Amino acid sequence: MTFTVPDMTCGHCKAAIEAAIAEAGGRATVDLAQKTVAVDGLDAGRAAQAIRDAGYEVSPA
Repeated sequence: MTFTVPDMTCGHCKAAIEAAIAEAGGRATVDLAQKTVAVDGLDAGRAAQAIRDAGYEVSPA
């Protein structure tokens, strides 16, 4: 599944989201230019919550 994260702007954002998804048990592929995060290994609700917990707004892409 893919999410849009509009306030993701830098390498720190990318690393924080990747770490949050990994901690929740999934794998994230981040595209900073498109402001999207593709997640494998988690259901949509859990993935979105992990991104929110990292401090970012998230919506389905």
